[in-house]
Amino acid sequence: MIIKEIESKSILTKSKLPESDYCINPYIGCAHGCVYCYARFMKRFTGHTEPWGKFIDIKVNSVQLLRKRMGSMRGKKEGVVLLGSVTDAYQPLERKYKLTRGLLKELLVGGFSISILTKSDLVTRDIDILKQFKDCTVGLTITTMDDEVRSRLEPNTASVDRRIEALRQLHEAGISTYAFVGPILPVLTNLRAIFHACHSIVDVMWGEALSIRAGNWTSLKTALGQHFPDILPGFKETVQSSIFWDKVEQEFMSLCNEFQVPLIGFYRH
Repeated sequence: MIIKEIESKSILTKSKLPESDYCINPYIGCAHGCVYCYARFMKRFTGHTEPWGKFIDIKVNSVQLLRKRMGSMRGKKEGVVLLGSVTDAYQPLERKYKLTRGLLKELLVGGFSISILTKSDLVTRDIDILKQFKDCTVGLTITTMDDEVRSRLEPNTASVDRRIEALRQLHEAGISTYAFVGPILPVLTNLRAIFHACHSIVDVMWGEALSIRAGNWTSLKTALGQHFPDILPGFKETVQSSIFWDKVEQEFMSLCNEFQVPLIGFYRH
């Protein structure tokens, strides 16, 4: 892993995502190493030649930048801030640098609403701050309930059990929670098992179909061939089938009804 401390020029940027107005990414790159990750497109803009998942730039001046930016936004501090749109704000190095925690403190003073999506139970460290926000939503990505699958495709992430426990702790603290089931992987994602584990500790569910148009097919294909060779034949064709995703979306909606959990969205690329 190539780790660099850098001085960033900006930290709070306008978001192009419909669910947020701004986004903050305290790190460039991610140590989680998910083989299907869409954020690898960032290499086009950062100049990194290392494989995705093998480098991290740490924006060590993030908190100072946000404090300065907020000072210039008097009267304009409205909207939702998403922490981690192209990185995970709670990846392992956050334990040492605590940038996300520092940013949360600033956002709390500024009166923003916040949204967090992570694969790490480290988010529970900041429950003391999160529960002070008037509007705070935290989601944990749950791609599978099979920890062997998780360890092969999301090698440096928190275990499935730790993510479920994190959702439980957040929910019990009165924080709005959701499970982000995505990307859904043909054969490997058991939707019913995920709903069974999550329905009582989340307020809503999100779903997302796997896309292989983000430069991620090569790494995904390699991982499937190495660890799950039986499902590789026909996998790509399945992912590209709209009929397949019609059925998955229908199953997702049906499970939301069965488990009485609202469906907020089902993304298809």
